[in-house]
Amino acid sequence: MRAELESSDGTAATPPVGHPGETPWRPKVNPWLIAVVVAMAAFMEFLDTSIANVALPYMAGNLGSTNDESTWILTSYLASNAIVLPLSGWLAGFLGRKRFFLICLALFTLSSLLCGLSPTLGAIILFRTLQGAGGGGLQPMAQAILADTFPPQLRGIAFAIFGVTAVFAPTIGPTLGGWITDNYSWRWIFYINLPVGILALFLVYRLIEDPPWAKSTSGAGVRLDYVGLGLLALGVAALQVLLDKGQEEDWFGSHFIVILTIIAGTCLIALPIWELFQKAPIIDVRLFKNLNFLGANAMMFFLGMLLFAAVVMMPQFLQTLLGYTSTLAGLVLSGGGVLLLFLMPLVGTLTSKIQARHLIAFGWLSLSIAMFLTSRQLNLEISFRHASFLRVIQVVGLAFLFVPITLVSYVGMPAKKATA
Repeated sequence: MRAELESSDGTAATPPVGHPGETPWRPKVNPWLIAVVVAMAAFMEFLDTSIANVALPYMAGNLGSTNDESTWILTSYLASNAIVLPLSGWLAGFLGRKRFFLICLALFTLSSLLCGLSPTLGAIILFRTLQGAGGGGLQPMAQAILADTFPPQLRGIAFAIFGVTAVFAPTIGPTLGGWITDNYSWRWIFYINLPVGILALFLVYRLIEDPPWAKSTSGAGVRLDYVGLGLLALGVAALQVLLDKGQEEDWFGSHFIVILTIIAGTCLIALPIWELFQKAPIIDVRLFKNLNFLGANAMMFFLGMLLFAAVVMMPQFLQTLLGYTSTLAGLVLSGGGVLLLFLMPLVGTLTSKIQARHLIAFGWLSLSIAMFLTSRQLNLEISFRHASFLRVIQVVGLAFLFVPITLVSYVGMPAKKATA
């Protein structure tokens, strides 16, 4: 991985591979306008990963369910989201990137309305599943559109704009969700998606266009890899549910968790083996031969764990053990969110001046120190100010990791594989 990073100077992803002498494709619309539009669409999806966390007790009381049962509102969203996310490349190739993006955006917006109208727990779980499926395609399509829209020297700033939504949205989610729940109704945490979703649908339809390599292949006799799809859906869904419900069910003391573990392990081990021998795989595992892509995905996996663990656990700790209100617990995360608005553009600019591996190394070092301090200083006597400070020092590392890791993942990536 290091050799490949050095060969590209680590500053930005190399241009997509095309034919010699071919003029690079560029959109007709101002690329910065496209960046704002796709970031707006992705912002809703990232926001909904955390906005409902603090409202679960209110939902449970209003829908006549227990707190344990209400956690399925989160699990259903995350499970369907996790299934569609790796399918996005295949679906974009089959339907066309723009069409798939519009379908996901429309499904997400409509299901947000249905979530807000849900009269029972079963109904909201169903509609949250649909919402997660729609949201699953927004993030990878937004990144692919940005990668194709901007030349390599500008991708750092473009991904910084996207990074603000990716890290800032789940950070302010608990604050916004808590404020809405305390002052209005939990249903409005879903209704607020409607104006943004409708506006984004209109702008995407009018402004976004597919590059030549991202056109629909639906008429080209593409066959669906049913076995790969089944292994992916079963494996990811089982893994998501067992991770979310394991603690409640006493982990391996529960037959339910043991069965889910067997299903997840079997399917997720068999999936890459099966896909390796398919001509039209659901997931192109051959891309992991690219060490930049492999390393970037591994780092983003660990970064995601740290990001969402802190976003989810901090408000729960403050509310459950220290008696904070939903709004006050969310405000603890707000200082870090504000700092990200300034750091992300700075890091995006630095990617054109400093090698990516140096930025990534600084980011991991900073985040490690912040997590170490958090583990030592987070206790029942912590003040609001000190809890906010711990969150602020965490986001410094996050800002220096998200953008350069995203850039590295596109180094040497063929244009037609940008959504795979």
